[in-house]
Amino acid sequence: MAFWFLLLLGLATYLIIQRSVAQITRTPVWLLWLVLMTPSFVLTGWTLLYGAKQPPPATLIIWPSVVSLLLYWFLFQWGRRVPGDTQTQASAPALQSANNSTLEPTPVRPIDPAEETQLRNCFSWSVYYIQNIEYRPQAVICRGQLRTTPINAYQQIKANIEREFGDRFLVIFQEGINGKPFFVLVPNTQAAKQSSNNKRDNLTQPVIAILLLTATLITTTLMGAKIAGVQLTQVESDPTIFLKGLPYALGLMTVLGIHELGHYFTAKFYKIRSTLPYFIPVPFFLGTFGAFIQMRSPIPNRKALFDVSIAGPIAGFIVTLPLLFWGLANSEIVPINEKYGLLNPDSLNPKYSILLALLAKLALGNELTVKSAIDLHPVAVAGFLGLIVTALNLMPVGQLDGGHIVHAMFGQRTAVAIGQIARLLLLILSFIREEFLLWAIILLFVPLIDEPALNDVTELDNGRDVLGLVAIALLLLIVLPLPQFLARVLQI
Repeated sequence: MAFWFLLLLGLATYLIIQRSVAQITRTPVWLLWLVLMTPSFVLTGWTLLYGAKQPPPATLIIWPSVVSLLLYWFLFQWGRRVPGDTQTQASAPALQSANNSTLEPTPVRPIDPAEETQLRNCFSWSVYYIQNIEYRPQAVICRGQLRTTPINAYQQIKANIEREFGDRFLVIFQEGINGKPFFVLVPNTQAAKQSSNNKRDNLTQPVIAILLLTATLITTTLMGAKIAGVQLTQVESDPTIFLKGLPYALGLMTVLGIHELGHYFTAKFYKIRSTLPYFIPVPFFLGTFGAFIQMRSPIPNRKALFDVSIAGPIAGFIVTLPLLFWGLANSEIVPINEKYGLLNPDSLNPKYSILLALLAKLALGNELTVKSAIDLHPVAVAGFLGLIVTALNLMPVGQLDGGHIVHAMFGQRTAVAIGQIARLLLLILSFIREEFLLWAIILLFVPLIDEPALNDVTELDNGRDVLGLVAIALLLLIVLPLPQFLARVLQI
């Protein structure tokens, strides 16, 4: 098992490095791969020497990981290529993101000399000194020197362009690799649609939303009944026993629904067009694959990106806490056996998560001991899944909520690097905790680059930066196992 897992981890790591950094550094891919795989090789050696039942010391996990990441960063920077036209390469993510699902591709009408003069006049030398204008199939790129604060520059340039061209363009302010921000003008297809047909755009199909909600209630109730120990033969003789699955179903759907409504109402606050939540029912697994909303208009700035992204996990977590606490208080203590695990609700070891262990000790008190596991009440199962949903969404990778949060905090370039490191760390963690392997594989398919805000240069205030760090700390509290010294303090 260890060999095949190491092989899978090695292949995945190599593919990630090949796709993400091979084109921007001269350092050989095999060398970067070897450095990143060092912690896994060290842990594999420990397992071969001492066996899988003896856990490695914390220092053998922490120090190789820290040293390998620092060495990886040094080798990456040492061999980093200096492109001839860094700004052109920097504009690629902006153009790709600007032409995604929210902005349908529409050819840019060529700007004639008179209009180019109008466009240049929109850029005051004291605000943003224009140096070059490039015409792309889907955008007009304006490069120059920033002479004032980013927020002041964006507001003034956007107002000037709207005065001269109306709502013909969406104005995007994007970071460049060399630190010089640039403007991108993309056709405003939404304005064109509204002018061509003056009818109301129904974002949400209420019939479909209600049908999905009802179907998800049925599938989650079915799974909740199984969690409650209901057998199929019992349902045939007494259909009302099926309702024993409702506590789990209502708990889980409440967490998922509140999470998405947090996104929805925050998007409405910033006047971002978005749909109501759609649930995804499945007749197996958890009874659902979650819920989602769709945003149909661009996000105005990094502040809005941060607020919309963090609102969902915070709202869902606030609902999860009382559900989980009540569920744990009504759960049963069972002896630890060989089948205990992170995903086994009949025998859950709370030490798999720092936050779960703290809540379990608070709810169960002295009943929870070193030799105890927890047979979760169905409501506790829903609350525990709420924790997992919160953690998964807070992963700082690409288009997940956590990816949007670090994008808003540090900018897209830094967010891509953070997402890359997060994916690799989770792969390493899954080598120790096999339950995380599925998460690690899922994150491999999550794109690291997400859609930029229209003003993607202006930074956040200190309060939001602190809140973002708190969100990352919450992720670590959920994902990391309980340290041994804290387990001794809690006597579990």
